[in-house]
Parts: sequence; structure tokens; C-alpha cells
Amino acid sequence: MLGFGKKKRDNLDIEQHELLENAQRRIKQKKRLFSHFVIFLIGSVFLILVNKILKYGEQYDWFVWGILLWSFLFLIHAFNVFVTHKFMGQEWERKQRELLVEKQKQRISEIQKEIESEFPLSSINKKKDA
Repeated sequence: MLGFGKKKRDNLDIEQHELLENAQRRIKQKKRLFSHFVIFLIGSVFLILVNKILKYGEQYDWFVWGILLWSFLFLIHAFNVFVTHKFMGQEWERKQRELLVEKQKQRISEIQKEIESEFPLSSINKKKDA
């Protein structure tokens, strides 16, 4: 009786640990995204200053292209954090893993049935006895 309660508690502890790890991973992703945004803002101001104030490549407003490219990269990063990782995160990976394990078990069962039908144990045992 004690073993069952302990096993249930261990499973609960493992689930809580996985939830905590997943939460920490999400926090780290969002923190990196926020850092990326701050660096993007500072970098954009720097590009404008270099182009307009320091007059580097002044004949052309190249900073616009730099900021647009960086904005695109930032949007990809935000999409990964809020869309891709949210829908294809820890829970999705767990379901996919369970699905693949179930398919493997089913395939092993089918192969085992084929082997048992082709090589029945009773006929093998009769040959050994003879």
C-alpha cells in the first residue's frame, strides 16, 4: 500500500518538475526576446546616428534598410517564441513521442505475431524432444 502512494507521489513530483522546467524555458525565451527588442532599439538609433549625424554614406539613407532587415529578424524571433514554441512546445513533443512509441509497440506486436505464426513454439519444442 505504501509503495503505491510513493509511486503516485514520485509521478506527481516528476510532472511538477517537468512543468517547472517548461516554465523556466519559456521565461528564458521571452527574456531573450525582450533583450533582442532593446538591442534592436539601441541599434536602430545607432544606425540613424551613424548615417545622419556622422554622415557615413550620407548620400543614401541606408539605415532604413538595416532597420527593416533587423525588424524582419526580430519578427521571426517573436513568431518563434509566441507561435511556434507555444503550439509545438513541450506538450506537443510529449504527444508526438507517445504516438511514435505506440506505433513502434504496434509494429513489434505485428512482427511477433508473424514470427509466432511462421515458427510456432510447439513444433520447435517437438523437434527438440525428438
